[in-house]
Amino acid sequence: MRRSKYDPRRPVASSERKTTSAMIASIAGDDVPTIAAPFGNALTKLAAERDDIVGMTADLSKYTDLHVFAKAYPARFYQMGMAEQVLMSAAAGMAREGFTPFVTTYAVFASRRAYDFICLAIAEEMLNVKIVCALPGLTTGYGPSHQATEDIAIFRGMPNLMIVDPADAIEIEQAVPQIAVHQGPVYMRLLRGKVPRVLDEYGYKFELGKAKMIVDGQDFLFVSSGLMTMRVLEATKELAKEGVSCGVLHVPTVKPLDTETIVRECTRLGRPVIVAENHSVIGGLGEAVATTLMREGANQNIFRQIALPDEFLDAGALPTLHDQYGLSTKAICGSIRSWLK
Repeated sequence: MRRSKYDPRRPVASSERKTTSAMIASIAGDDVPTIAAPFGNALTKLAAERDDIVGMTADLSKYTDLHVFAKAYPARFYQMGMAEQVLMSAAAGMAREGFTPFVTTYAVFASRRAYDFICLAIAEEMLNVKIVCALPGLTTGYGPSHQATEDIAIFRGMPNLMIVDPADAIEIEQAVPQIAVHQGPVYMRLLRGKVPRVLDEYGYKFELGKAKMIVDGQDFLFVSSGLMTMRVLEATKELAKEGVSCGVLHVPTVKPLDTETIVRECTRLGRPVIVAENHSVIGGLGEAVATTLMREGANQNIFRQIALPDEFLDAGALPTLHDQYGLSTKAICGSIRSWLK
């Protein structure tokens, strides 16, 4: 039976408690190198080369790293206050005047509160607005009001809107100039604050619209996006010590999907396919990949998902929540071991 939010919660033993803040600045472990504010710094660098770039936010510049841009280019920064619908409409107007607005807010506010304005003012008109949103999925412990667990599901059905889910700071830095060049609206999930630096270890280069194999393996194939690529890469290293060989196919562009690469890698070697995503099990990368394989007649392999449940999530410290909902490296390794039995 599903627990109601009004039901008593299981007491958490002191050994299980984490002291980390619910609004933790980084989802990296202590031993993972980080880069501070990669989005804000990449946008500032781009703005030095393009005078059409403007930054706009709904009272969240500090919490979306746009304050870096605002400090460097105050005349090109627009603080719209707590009015996300106005923010999106104003961005549409700026785009019509030839600017390329980078709009920031939290993912919950863009997807739930401003959906209709993004749809009709931006996407239908194919305007050049880049919507960059912090706190995607389970990257905050502040509970359902801030956890955008269904943002990709909401936006996947919107025509003309590209969806990008970067894995780390390196990819954010590389994605910013590429989404700026793309003609049309983009929704990019943002890891902000001190963001893990992971992909440079593998010589990875971001290409808009492309999925890429980061490591290869014989026993399982992870298909992942966002921070879950970092987690499955960590899990792959741990599982290799036990003789389990896993490949990792990173899919940073969730819409449109790189169907050619996904079908090729998911059918090669006959490996079980495991889609790992920081999103609800409903409507995200997992269902997009499953549908692609079905349509292409390539769904012969075992298919599983590592994703958030179809429910409103608890509040708390992120390490505890990631263990609880199966997104931590430890939890991923546990899932693989259980599937090997």
